[in-house]
Amino acid sequence: MSARKHKTSAYFIVILGVLWLGIVSVSHAANVTNARVWPAPDHTRLVFEITSGVEHTLFSMSSPNRIVVDMSNVKLLTDLSDLPLAGSPIKRIRSAVRNKRDLRVVLDVARQVEPKSFLLKPNEQYGNRLVIDLYEHEKTQQAPKVVRSVDSQHQKRDIVVVIDAGHGGEDPGALGPGRVREKDVVLAISKELKALVGSQRGMKAEMTRDGDYYVGLRQRTGVARKHNADLLVSIHADAFNKPQASGASVYALSKRGATSEAARWLAQKENSADLIGGVGGVSLDDKDDVLAGVLLDLSMTASLNASLGVGNHVLKAMGGMTRLHKKRVEQAGFVVLKSPDIPSILVETGFISNPVEASRLKTRKYQKKMANAIYRGLDTHFKTTPPPGTLLSYQQYSGQANSPKQYKIQRGDTLSGIAKRNQVTVSQLRKENSLRSDHVKIGQVIRIPAS
Repeated sequence: MSARKHKTSAYFIVILGVLWLGIVSVSHAANVTNARVWPAPDHTRLVFEITSGVEHTLFSMSSPNRIVVDMSNVKLLTDLSDLPLAGSPIKRIRSAVRNKRDLRVVLDVARQVEPKSFLLKPNEQYGNRLVIDLYEHEKTQQAPKVVRSVDSQHQKRDIVVVIDAGHGGEDPGALGPGRVREKDVVLAISKELKALVGSQRGMKAEMTRDGDYYVGLRQRTGVARKHNADLLVSIHADAFNKPQASGASVYALSKRGATSEAARWLAQKENSADLIGGVGGVSLDDKDDVLAGVLLDLSMTASLNASLGVGNHVLKAMGGMTRLHKKRVEQAGFVVLKSPDIPSILVETGFISNPVEASRLKTRKYQKKMANAIYRGLDTHFKTTPPPGTLLSYQQYSGQANSPKQYKIQRGDTLSGIAKRNQVTVSQLRKENSLRSDHVKIGQVIRIPAS
């Protein structure tokens, strides 16, 4: 080939390369294929489904109030005007193309909000997502925690149970056969449980979420603390990579998890200045490190023991209506259980990955049966060991402060366990019942002296 021909060929290759680069430059790296709005009590979540991760900027503007989201090299392939905005501060959503390849989305808001954004990776139900959370100032201010004084011991207060329906909103939880979603199942069971607890005189229930929206794990324990809960019950439906796995379970916090949580509380100023210890409250902010550590350790140990106690009652009650995956209360480091002053349990109502259990869990009849079993466990626990200052405690001990009460031995009971729940010693139980050993039989009735 002559030099002239070679030079001409090279020239055409360069031209083709420039043209190709020009085509690439106007193509879009990602597309917005769908969008969703999730209104929650303290914030609103706007989710954009995108075909891949994107670079974006987020900023606020005033007069009028609006939030601007700029996405680089993104094309909009869905209609944002159809999104339901009721219950959110968003009045209107507008969009426009910038620089021929970027996407700008403008949220006209009715009032000032604090926006935050982050990217979510794909899960079982959704692909890549850009999440915009809009926090409303007047709603983010938590109500001060009500501290019970020692005088309230005689006020016959209600026992407060906070019920936590796991997952929610953009987080569907585990998915079962037939697209059964954990977030829907556990919310239905939680609502049934709330109704049962609320029907019992001397007890009341609150929920961390009562709709299809997401609540952060630390926020869930925060809700329990705000209501000064006597117990936090987190409801879930398990999943495993093999469909054969089945059965219900109950979890309490592990000792290792309690130890790490105590260290976290002591390390963070906002936690150290908070209250622990239930009745009366104990502030850590004016204590030296050694004393603060001892107080926090005592509080977490008491909460852990109470969690195991109520967990055993719930597990027994569930065992009467469904198969159990484990016949004892398991312990793990779940974040939602890590409250130093509130007994907490996590209930796995079954394996939603199991076709048989999934078909049961999605029915109203089975959801009511499961909620009733959990309630029976709670009811047994609180009637056996009512918290001080409550109506149930007053009913149990008024007029019989010096008289023993009777208790019928159930499966799994031990003399030491009964003694711990009733705040008496094993030797007191043996003396009261003329027992020569610690052995007890199912169905045997024993007397429990007043603690």
